[in-house]
Amino acid sequence: MSDDEPAFASLTESGLRERFEADDYIADDTTVTTVSLALRLGRPLLVEGPPGSGKTELGKTLARSFDTELIRLQCYEGLTAENALYEWNYTKQLLAVQADERGVADGAPGGETEEPSASAEAPSAPSVFDDEFLLERPLLRALRAEGDYPPVLLVDEIDRADEAFEAFLLELLSDFQVSIPELGTVRADQPPVVVLTSNQTRGLSDALKRRCLYLHVEPPDFETEYQIVRRKVPELDAAVATEVCAVVGRLREESFLKQPGVAETLDWARAVAALRLDDDPGSLAAADIERTIGCLLKEATDVTNVDTDLLEQLEAAAAAADERPADD
Repeated sequence: MSDDEPAFASLTESGLRERFEADDYIADDTTVTTVSLALRLGRPLLVEGPPGSGKTELGKTLARSFDTELIRLQCYEGLTAENALYEWNYTKQLLAVQADERGVADGAPGGETEEPSASAEAPSAPSVFDDEFLLERPLLRALRAEGDYPPVLLVDEIDRADEAFEAFLLELLSDFQVSIPELGTVRADQPPVVVLTSNQTRGLSDALKRRCLYLHVEPPDFETEYQIVRRKVPELDAAVATEVCAVVGRLREESFLKQPGVAETLDWARAVAALRLDDDPGSLAAADIERTIGCLLKEATDVTNVDTDLLEQLEAAAAAADERPADD
């Protein structure tokens, strides 16, 4: 890659798929195409879907695949621009001013200015509003990062943030720059790879969506989830991995408050594998499922709804899965 060539200018879909495969990330054709276009065109990627469908993992996989930094901004209600962009180290600034090493420049927050010096000929002190006193938060760090490949900026669960913060992001998503009153405009020399995720708890603005390429994801089907389990939990026997995926698929047919996602499937697969070190191997029984159900369901009401009848159905689903061909 030359110094003048954009980082992803020569990236092909097959090349991206190879990187995903090397990281044991299973992606369908739509995902590979959309992600590769976002990278080559330098556009933010908005990934929407239900919890547990692998949205956050996509951002993490991109960072690992290109051996670059993952900068994650976890959104929440009340998140402000200052929390996400930068803050000043006020304690360090105060100490510098008290030591007469620095002054407070004109135009600082609150309209503060330097006190006149006793000697008109004394040189003015450097300002406390420079990089030495700046605390970078995720957005600013992503814009100023350096490296062969740009960092991956993962703006996770943007739908949890307020609409005001969503509006604040528009400048960054359009021009990969932000304005800092004390420093001016900070523009990225190499725009970060921006991945925004949303659980669709609220609708996002058209302005934000226009700035992004869009990818909708759903929890994987049986075959895809089986391949994920086999890659991520290789210590689990292939036949038992089939049973695990069948049981999770059956659970997703229930009206739970929180459906088990891929992360919960992998947690359960690892738990089953660990228990198999001590127990005799065999098909998953209702008792096995009942004592490990906390790996899959995270709401008390959901756990309570797993009654004897449902446990028997889950055991039957596991038994029926044994008839599926295990394709490694």
